[in-house]
Amino acid sequence: MTVALAVLVLGERLRTVQWVAVGCGAAAVVVLTVAYGTLPWIALVLAGSFGTYGLLKSRLGSRVGALPGLAAETAVLAPAAVLYLGWLHLTGSATFAPDWHGLALVGTGVVTAVPLLLFNSAARRLPLSTVGLLQYLTPVLHLAIGVLVAGEEMPPARWWGFGLVWLALVVLTVDGLRHSRRPAPGAEGPVPPPSDA
Repeated sequence: MTVALAVLVLGERLRTVQWVAVGCGAAAVVVLTVAYGTLPWIALVLAGSFGTYGLLKSRLGSRVGALPGLAAETAVLAPAAVLYLGWLHLTGSATFAPDWHGLALVGTGVVTAVPLLLFNSAARRLPLSTVGLLQYLTPVLHLAIGVLVAGEEMPPARWWGFGLVWLALVVLTVDGLRHSRRPAPGAEGPVPPPSDA
């Protein structure tokens, strides 16, 4: 979704190798959708909303720093959060208590804010298409946690889907490394000192 917004809305151009990575990622989505058996609409809505968030951060980030931007976002959402907390309290559904559960709940603010600050900072400095391709790291980390930590079963179709995601990441990484080592167009080497001859 993020790469689509970068290309369609911002007119960013992708190199051929980046298109290959996008194709691998799209194929992974198709494989996982077919294996799931139905359209994963919740995942698509999340991808669309986060892609739109990345687009806004990419465009507004040059005018607003990462910390002030996150503060503004929090200020906009705070009234809705306060109303929801008030409703939970009035209905007796609130469960916040000054114990380990309450401390863990408060700690999630820090655990959420730090990655958002880092994302906001990166979204200001990178092309949106690159941000979109890098977001394929998330499903890989989810897979690692699910299989290695939670001991979840992995059907073959999921291995194929994630294999395509890994292939996209490898292609993107290799292309990024190759591209970062090239001199910028029009850049010249160091100017030799004038000779005394």
